[in-house]
Amino acid sequence: MKISKINTYLVRPRWCFVEIETDTGFVGWGEAVIEGKAFTVKSCVEEMTDYLIGQNPLNIEDIWNLLYRGAFYRGGPIIMSAIAGIDQALWDIKGKYYNAPVYDLMGGKCRESIKVYSWIGGDRPEEVATAALDRKNAGFRAIKMNGTEELQIVDSHDKIDAVLERVASIREKVGRDFGIAIDFHGRVHKPMAKVLAKKLEEFDPMFIEEPVLCENMEAFKEIARSCNIPIATGERLYSRWDFKHLFHYGGVDIIQPDLSHAGGITEVKKIASMAEAYDIALAPHCPLGPIALAACLQVDATSYNAFIQEQSMGIHYNVGKSVLDYVKNPEAFDFIDGHIKFSPLPGLGVEINKDLVVEENKNPHSWKNPVWRHADHSIAEW
Repeated sequence: MKISKINTYLVRPRWCFVEIETDTGFVGWGEAVIEGKAFTVKSCVEEMTDYLIGQNPLNIEDIWNLLYRGAFYRGGPIIMSAIAGIDQALWDIKGKYYNAPVYDLMGGKCRESIKVYSWIGGDRPEEVATAALDRKNAGFRAIKMNGTEELQIVDSHDKIDAVLERVASIREKVGRDFGIAIDFHGRVHKPMAKVLAKKLEEFDPMFIEEPVLCENMEAFKEIARSCNIPIATGERLYSRWDFKHLFHYGGVDIIQPDLSHAGGITEVKKIASMAEAYDIALAPHCPLGPIALAACLQVDATSYNAFIQEQSMGIHYNVGKSVLDYVKNPEAFDFIDGHIKFSPLPGLGVEINKDLVVEENKNPHSWKNPVWRHADHSIAEW
C-alpha cells in the first residue's frame, strides 16, 4: 500500500481538513490548522506532499520523523500543525486497514469514557451564570469561560473585581460540585495574574488556564505559589521538546497540547507520557472540528493521566458550520451525563461528509483573529 494523493480543504468556520488517499482505496482524514493561519498551514501540507507520495502509510513513526527531522528547520506552529493533520490521517488509514479503532492499535483503552466540558460566553463574557446553568441542565459537569477582557501589564482592580463577580455568579448558580475552568487566554501578565489567581481561590475553580503566556513559563511556579488552584497551559506549545522546558520550570498541573497543533496523535501521546512521569494531568485543547476531536479521543482513551476533554460544539467561534455538520455519524459525539464514550469504529471513528467538505472548499474561509487595543491604543493580547 502506498500514498497516492493528498487533498486539502478549507472549511467553515475556520478549519483545514487533510485527506490522504492510497492506491488500495483506503482513505484517511486529518485536521491541520492554526486558527487565523489556515491557508498557511494548508500550503505547508502541500509542500510536504513530495515527501509523502509513494510512502507506505502504515509506517507512521518513520513518516513523522521524515517530515520533522528531514526538513532541517523544524518545530513551530505552522510546521507542527501540518505534520499533525497528516499524522491524524495516517492513523485513520491504519485503523481502517486493520479494522480497529486507533486506540486499540495504541495499546487499548484504559477507560470507557472521558468527561467533556463546554464553553460559555464569548471573549467579553456576559450573562455567563445563566449560560453555565444551561450547560449543567444539558448534562455537562464542567464549563470553561474566558476570565477577563484585555489587561495592561499592571491594571486597575476594577477589572479584577469584574472577573470575581462573574465567577461568583456562576458558582452560585451551579453549586459547589460543578467544574469551572477560567481561561486567562494569555491576556494577563504576571503582576495581575498573581492578584487574580489568589482572589479566585474562594470559588474553587477546576483550573486556571494560561495565566501568563508560555514565553514566560518560568513565571508559572511563582503564580502557583500565589494560589491553590491547578494551573493549565500548553495549547501554544508544539512538541515534546517545548514541553520538556515547561516540565523543567514546574508550577503547572495540567497540560493542554492540541492534537492539530502539536504533531498529531504520535507526538501528543509521547507528550502525555512525559507528563505522567511528572504527575501532571492531560486535558487536550480542542476548540476545533470533528477530526481533531476524534483524534483527541484516541489519546484520551489510552492515557492514564487524561481527565477531561475540550470540545467546540456551541462555542462562539463556530459561525456558519459546526462539528456535527461534517460527520455522517453524529452519534460518535453523543454526550451522556457529561461524558463521551469512545467510538468502536475503525480508524478515528468518524465518517466525514466529503460532499459537504468539497462544497465548502469552493468558497474557502479566511477567518482571522480579532485585533484588540488598550485605551492608549497599544496592542492588547487577544
